[in-house]
Amino acid sequence: MQFHYDIGGKTYLSPLSFGRPDPIEEFAIKLRANGDKDSYQMARKLEAKTRTFLPVVVRGEEAQGVKFWGFGKLVNTELMEFFLDEDYGDISDPLNGRDITVKFIPKEETGANFPKTTIRVKPNQTPLTENKAQLDALLNNQKDIREVYQELTYDDLKDALVQYLNPTDEEEDTEVTDTPSPQQAEVTSQSATAADFDDLFNKAKATA
Repeated sequence: MQFHYDIGGKTYLSPLSFGRPDPIEEFAIKLRANGDKDSYQMARKLEAKTRTFLPVVVRGEEAQGVKFWGFGKLVNTELMEFFLDEDYGDISDPLNGRDITVKFIPKEETGANFPKTTIRVKPNQTPLTENKAQLDALLNNQKDIREVYQELTYDDLKDALVQYLNPTDEEEDTEVTDTPSPQQAEVTSQSATAADFDDLFNKAKATA
């Protein structure tokens, strides 16, 4: 699935996940086409990022049912190597699969600007559970991930983007000085971007 992160402090599920138009992504593409550095950086922030989800059962928490484990490209690539390796077989098989140990290291401990996730697929094959009734419940009562991450309408996403690019008066309340502060400079940049946004959608309406 694809998401827009930290848009006004919120995360939004992109309709691109289901093959539908996404106004935030359309605006990011428009910004990239401008060719300048500031537009490129804003486009990178706004564009949708892919995140993979697997239904999992946490050892010791089987009674809590199936959960979703979300991870990025690096973990996905590493996991795919195990799924495609015939020597490991089907590691997701509920009766003869393999447990995966996940270690998450927060960015405060990695010394970098991002956390790190490492995985280890265990060599022994183990059943999901020895309890047949519990196994049936786990396999048949998985929640639809679209109930966890809900898709907003095109117009709702557009409104969220406009609000992000045009902060309220309270958010813009900064002291006026001869030399703009970093916060003021950011507001100016966002206002310019908002003009591009209006231009983009005005053109779209005119074309329609």
